[in-house]
Amino acid sequence: MRTGQLSGVAALVFAAGVLVPSLLQAYTVYVTNEKDNTVSVIDSNKLEVVKTIKVGQRPRGVTLSKDEKWLFICASDDNSVQVYDTETMELAKSLPSGPDPELFILHPSGNPLYIANEDDNLITVVDVDKDTVVAEIAVGVEPEGLGVSPDGKLLVATSETTNMAHFIDTTSHNIIDNVLVDSRPRVAEFTPDGSQVWVSAEIGGKVTVIDPNTRKILAKIGFEIPGVNADAIQPVGVRITRNGKLAFVALGPANRVAVVDTATFKVEKYLLVGQRVWQLGFTPDDKLLFTTNGASNDVSVIDVDKLRVVRSIRVGRYPWGVVVARR
Repeated sequence: MRTGQLSGVAALVFAAGVLVPSLLQAYTVYVTNEKDNTVSVIDSNKLEVVKTIKVGQRPRGVTLSKDEKWLFICASDDNSVQVYDTETMELAKSLPSGPDPELFILHPSGNPLYIANEDDNLITVVDVDKDTVVAEIAVGVEPEGLGVSPDGKLLVATSETTNMAHFIDTTSHNIIDNVLVDSRPRVAEFTPDGSQVWVSAEIGGKVTVIDPNTRKILAKIGFEIPGVNADAIQPVGVRITRNGKLAFVALGPANRVAVVDTATFKVEKYLLVGQRVWQLGFTPDDKLLFTTNGASNDVSVIDVDKLRVVRSIRVGRYPWGVVVARR
């Protein structure tokens, strides 16, 4: 469905405790299933899987090209990034990626693609038009998360074993600073205005908020959930609303998503989702947030305005990554 079109059927939204019809923009949600070697395609209006696509081995990270013509998938056990045509969902090409690609991020311009290679302690920079490696950047041990500033000038890479966030100049590909964070950092996410970068630490159990200009730590956000052991609270995925007011943090085996006020760094609410919640993806209008729940093999759908879980959608085994297209 193209941008601007409305679905021919009524959308499903949550109101007053029941699902009621409402006409909304329909989006396409792509979920990688790590154990099934598939991608589940979800219609955001129907809130159901409409197609399942076989892909490479152990798909994890997933993103879209700027024009949304291409779906990029980290096929980790194939040591490649696969590129699918979003119209046909057929494999168009594979990009050189280095070994065991897990997560990646596109430059805001749409090119290049930055890929984390855990096994080689490298960030591989790939020109997605020429299908060539532009650079390899040596970072800490087991690089994982990648975030790029809105202006495209700064790349942040997390290294799980070194417990650092590496700040990299995207022009020179040089590391300009390293910031020590908590144990096993996973995701780096910039605020929409570029004034902060949020780094989650899975084992440390906290999110570190850093000023990317000074590299000073602004805050450390901890999480406490009644009845849940502290060691089960493992922050991984982080997503921030386009207006910059709320951050959503996936807390892994705690089976919760924390809602954080970005002005105060205070947790406003915990939302109960599926088991081992991992990654998160907004619809482009920020109305819905989709969570991948690896141990329960489902996706939870959060109504962002109401801060309420409205649906669980069964997908493949070990859903890992999620991205949402405008069509």
